[in-house]
Formats: sequence, structure tokens, C-alpha cells
Amino acid sequence: MRRTVFNEDHEAFRATLRDFIEKEVVPVHHEWEEEGHPPRDFYRRLGELGVLGIEVPEEFGGAGEGFKYQAVVMEETARAGVTFGSYSVHANLILPYLMAYATQEQKERWLPGFATGDLMTAIAMTEPGTGSDLANIQTRATLSEDGTHYVLNGAKTFITGGALADLILVVARTTPFNAEDRRAGLSILCVETASEGFSVGRKLKKIGLKASDTAELSFVDVKVPVENLLGDEGKGFSYLSHNLAQERLAIALGGAAAAEAALRFATDYVKDRTVFGKPVAAFQNTKFVLAECATEAEAARLFADRALELHATGELSVVDAAKAKLFCTEVAGRVIDKCLQLHGGYGYVTEYPIARLYADTRVTRIYGGTSEVMKTIIAKSLGL
Repeated sequence: MRRTVFNEDHEAFRATLRDFIEKEVVPVHHEWEEEGHPPRDFYRRLGELGVLGIEVPEEFGGAGEGFKYQAVVMEETARAGVTFGSYSVHANLILPYLMAYATQEQKERWLPGFATGDLMTAIAMTEPGTGSDLANIQTRATLSEDGTHYVLNGAKTFITGGALADLILVVARTTPFNAEDRRAGLSILCVETASEGFSVGRKLKKIGLKASDTAELSFVDVKVPVENLLGDEGKGFSYLSHNLAQERLAIALGGAAAAEAALRFATDYVKDRTVFGKPVAAFQNTKFVLAECATEAEAARLFADRALELHATGELSVVDAAKAKLFCTEVAGRVIDKCLQLHGGYGYVTEYPIARLYADTRVTRIYGGTSEVMKTIIAKSLGL
């Protein structure tokens, strides 16, 4: 079906990005996977192309455009079977926090470097013992007696981009835990990684997304200037809820793009691969499986595009985003699995993009809220 979600400017951006990925990313992506992340200068290259600053206001060195350009990035990276490291967390997750809660002075200090890639960011919420239970965060920040800085102590895990970040948004408890209001007392502190007492622990080895670093972080008596408090003290939990719809939309868009990419990889493969004297594509089972995949992939695309349009007009609700994430990621899982099966043994070899897509996509049903959490949100909207 013809898509109407993008205009000519979006498509021109797509063409430029596709050429860039083909020439500068695909040939070296395997090296990034071995290293665990792209070279630091790659993010500056994304800055030069304007990718990191798409949504950054012009007064801070960006283009001041909308989220649809980020959707193009997700589609094109999936199409090529590659990732841009921790780009998505930086551009899609962190920026909305800075735009909504940073002061003018903080924006002037951080956003120009954010757009150029000279200042890469991450967000540290998850702790070894908390998982999705953010209200149980144990990392603590105590205000100094003279009121000039916080003293931060704690540990975080599963932090995407944590190894290379220059500025990390750390969720910490700034007032004692209150069992009657577990969500109270959380604040967001923007920690410069050059700070004394900050350290990167293990870089976690994952089954997928190997070109995106995921790290454990430690904070031991880290001094954070009060000027680096994001928003108001104690309102961190409500801030974390603010961007959930866009975060889950981004994951849904990625799921739809991954399903479409898998369909293309499998269709090309079965036309070329010969078994028992004829192309795999000639078998009825192959045709039926790909017909199922094409239908599911298009349904996911329509769902994702509709959610993207709602987001563009400010109408995307938390429930809408949960439905989009649940549907698109579950479809991606089914479609990619079937498409890998059609590759036979080669589908399990990582030099084939379908294998990387299989491993990379599995986590989309976990991060940003598990599929089970999405179902809970949707069920509540039904009055259950």
C-alpha cells in the first residue's frame, strides 16, 4: 500500500542516508561488532551529516525538524542490517528530556555538542536489583552542606552507550525512601563522565546489538554541581514517564522496519538458492511462508505509520504506543524467525544479515517495557 507518512524532504534525507550507510557503515560494521561499539569519531560523522541534530533547535546548532526523520534512520539501518551504535538512545531518548526539563543555560551548555557528536549522552536508570521497578532505585545523591553540589553513590547496569558517553542522566534518590510513596524523592542528575569517582565497569556481552556498548557504571562520592540537576528535585519519576510514548513508538518503528528487512533478505535469498535442482522460491511452502510474512509485515508497517502520524500531531497516547510496541515487536519476532528458517543453515551464520537481525531484534520485546508490561497497560485501558 502507498505510504503517505513522509514528504519529499524526508525521502531526500533517506537517499543521502542510504548512500552513507552503504559506503561508510556496511563495510566496517563487523569491526564495530568485534570492538563492541563504533569508533568515537563515528558519532561526530553523524553530527556532520546532521543526523544527531535533526530535532535540536536551530538556536543550538540543529535543524529543528521533527521526529519523522528519526523514523527514516531506523528504517534505513534495519534495511541494511546494521546499527548506529548507541545513536538511538542519544537522539530519541535523551533529547526529549533535555528539551522538556533543561534550563536555558543547560541547553546552551549541552545541546551544541549534542548535535555535533562532541558530547554523547546516555541515561542510567536500571540497577542490578531493580530492573523495571524504578521506584526501588537505591542510588543516592546527598546535597552538600553548602548546597553547591550533590554527592552521588551507587551502581547502574544495562546502560546503553555508557562506555563512550560524555554526559549521563543518572536517576538517583535525593530524599529517603518512603514506603507509602515509593515514587517520591527521585531526581535526575546530569553527570559528566570526567568526574572523579565515576567509572565504567564491565562491558556486557550480549547475544545481539553487538555494535552498541552496554555497560555497568559505578559512582563513588561523585560530586555533581547543583547546576546539573535536570528539572526539579524529587520529580524524577514523573519525568521518566514523560517520554515513554515516544520511546515505545521508536521501538515499534524499529520492529516494523526489521520485519520488512527480513522479508527482503529472505525473498532475495530463496530466489538465488537452489535445492533439489530448483530455486527454494519455487516450493509452495516458501511461497506460503513469505506470503504470511508479507501480510504481517505490512500490518505492522500500517500500525507503526499510524502511530507516527498521531505522534506528529501530539495525539499519541501511552496506550496507543503500548499497542504499537507490542504488535510491531511481536510481528518482527515471528517474521524474522520464519525468514531465518528459509535461509537454512546459512541463516545461523552471522555474516548473513538475517542472523544479525534475529539476534538484534529479540531485545525489543524486553527493553522500553516488556511485552507483558505493554499488555498490562492495554488491559488497564479496558477497565481490567
